[in-house]
Amino acid sequence: MRVIAGKYKRRLLKAVPGQNTRPTTDRNKENLFNLIGPYFDGGVCLDLFGGSGGLGIEALSRGMVKLYSVDVDYRAFQTIKENLTTLGINDACVWKMSAYKALERLETMGEKLDLVLLDPPYGKGHSQRVLEILSQSPLLNPHARIVVEENQTVHLADGYRNIRKIKAVNYGLTTLHIYEMEEDE
Repeated sequence: MRVIAGKYKRRLLKAVPGQNTRPTTDRNKENLFNLIGPYFDGGVCLDLFGGSGGLGIEALSRGMVKLYSVDVDYRAFQTIKENLTTLGINDACVWKMSAYKALERLETMGEKLDLVLLDPPYGKGHSQRVLEILSQSPLLNPHARIVVEENQTVHLADGYRNIRKIKAVNYGLTTLHIYEMEEDE
């Protein structure tokens, strides 16, 4: 695994040991960022179900200025911290907690997000639940993007309140769903 583009381009990332984490392939990572960017002019990113931290690190490399990376698994948490340290990244917060607890904490902090990356364990209902929570919270800035990587057999709604699906692209067994927060009227 490596960083595809930007400030940390070509830098190698450590994978989470064991078989419990499924890393996003370099090809899917490149496709994902080509769909939503590919580069950013600032912004705050949340990488839920962070795994190795590769997606969030890619977002920082491409111009996001702050990252929250979250995983409940201790080995994933440690791997994210190691990858950030290896790259010399200091503008990231790494939390070992559930995605749902992290969303609560961010809301309490008054944080506003510009990009949310969701790559949960496939087919467990996490994607739908997080999208529903985000649609009812004040966490998203207008035009914030939410990217969901999910198994192609999982159906996600076209919208959740003020969050609308703008694209879904299938890559083999994986589908990338891109959502955008609508502006308040």
